[in-house]
Amino acid sequence: MSTEVIDAALLARMFLAGAANLEAHKEYINELNVFPVPDGDTGTNMTMTVLSAAGAVSALENPSISDIAKAMSSGSLRGARGNSGVILSQLLRGFSKTIEHADTIDVKLCSEAFQKAVDTAYKAVMKPKEGTILTVARETADCVRELAYSQKDFVTLGQKIVAQAEASLEKTPDLLPVLKEAGVVDSGGQGLVMFLKGCLDVMEGKDVDYSSVTVESSAPKPMKISAETEAEITFGYCTEFIIVLDRPLNDDELDEFKVFLNSMGDSIVFVPDDEIIKIHVHTNEPGTVLQKALSRGSLSRIKIDNMREEHQEKLFQDSLKLAAEQKAEEEAKKAGEDASGVANDGASGADAPVKSEHKEYGFITVCAGDGLTTIFNDLDADVVISGGQTMNPSTDDFMKALESINADTVFILPNNSNIILAANQAASICEDKKAVVIPTKTVPQGITAMIDFVPEMTPEENEEHMVESLSMVTTAQVTYAVRDTTIEGISVKENDIMAIGDSGLICAGEGIESVIKQMFENITDEDSEMISIYYGADVDVDAATRVLEIAKDICPDCEIEMYEGGQPVYYYIISVE
Repeated sequence: MSTEVIDAALLARMFLAGAANLEAHKEYINELNVFPVPDGDTGTNMTMTVLSAAGAVSALENPSISDIAKAMSSGSLRGARGNSGVILSQLLRGFSKTIEHADTIDVKLCSEAFQKAVDTAYKAVMKPKEGTILTVARETADCVRELAYSQKDFVTLGQKIVAQAEASLEKTPDLLPVLKEAGVVDSGGQGLVMFLKGCLDVMEGKDVDYSSVTVESSAPKPMKISAETEAEITFGYCTEFIIVLDRPLNDDELDEFKVFLNSMGDSIVFVPDDEIIKIHVHTNEPGTVLQKALSRGSLSRIKIDNMREEHQEKLFQDSLKLAAEQKAEEEAKKAGEDASGVANDGASGADAPVKSEHKEYGFITVCAGDGLTTIFNDLDADVVISGGQTMNPSTDDFMKALESINADTVFILPNNSNIILAANQAASICEDKKAVVIPTKTVPQGITAMIDFVPEMTPEENEEHMVESLSMVTTAQVTYAVRDTTIEGISVKENDIMAIGDSGLICAGEGIESVIKQMFENITDEDSEMISIYYGADVDVDAATRVLEIAKDICPDCEIEMYEGGQPVYYYIISVE
């Protein structure tokens, strides 16, 4: 039986099946990382990206293709984690943009959507590299384009799409020598193949287990608003903006504008000046209000919030608080403790961050480990997102952090090369403040950038100054290998200690101290002035002190400092300046 068009119901099942197959193989994908480190996370990142969209899709009731397209695009955009996750979100965004106005999808439209997906993903990456998920996506889109006019059956087309994707994946080691040396294919490309295979399973009529990606398991069920609540929220959009007037308005014109606003909503704040008017209004037609305002001048500081969605979120958070309080009370009663005190502690942890007093600059940084978090807090970071090597924050994590900071300009320090794309994506969609990503690839780079920040400089001057400071920092990170491999001619055995630098593997061997000695000899020279040693959660002070002595022996003229970083997975993070 042939399938010549994809309707909304089929599209939803295909997408959810792709997500489920990706989730089922995430650990296998994680193991394909070139570096055999214990924090391989490409599969996890891609899975969490697509699950964010899957939760949105599975929550829809009787959706149209337009509904599904929007859910796939916005859900994956906000849930995007890691470079492969961000690229996957951009593939879904481009695909969704092409189909969003269609009632059904035929092969020709599918071909256009594949091509738009690839174009969008390539544009999102500053320096696209072949031999990655981008190559697999591009060659697959080329295959669809070639078949679009001769192949009308989606089942046959889907089989050829998967075959092409697998063939492209197998060629990735030929395009990236580091993959061939490590004996693996590209992990992001493998994730895309798994997603496409899941979509094909639905086309072929196979049974698919959707339990791992449905809204019940991956996202909170949207709460329905009661009729009473709907009546309370008469005007659903909180609309704020400033009109930069073309000319001063006289009293009659100002009165006429206020009458218009009163006809459009309530909770009106109308603050006129000779050159600007600041406006706040609750309305059901923000577009009409903005159009009227444009007749008086240009607009700035536009902010529109859906109060009904915010009310839903508040109800959901309140229900979580209540459940936490009830659980705490039950546990306190069992333990014979003061129930009210425990419940209050539990409730306070669920509160959303409150914006502080307005300021010119703010900072968001990323790290894992209590010691590193304390260091960034001491350097006046507003938000320290927990994560980094072991869990890449999502675009939404950065968006929420940006929303919590009351500043004109916020600098984002990702501190990991695999987080920069997600940070850039958040910065590009942030509207109420200027968000600037400083492309820090390691925690020491992030610390240096914050130390080199100068409050008296402009945002542009600080960006240039902080970026320049990164070149002065050399970083090495010490961990263990999870499998046998060869990297840049260096043979690595499972459980070997590895020192990984800014440009790749520095050295590897059996003992931590012997590897660290070799590492210091490689990353220091007569120009080295300062060494910082951050020891991890699995290292005691005595062991860290021995590493400190090794550094002193090799670099007797350097200033050397040691800190308890508390980071997982990496025994030591070491910087040389």
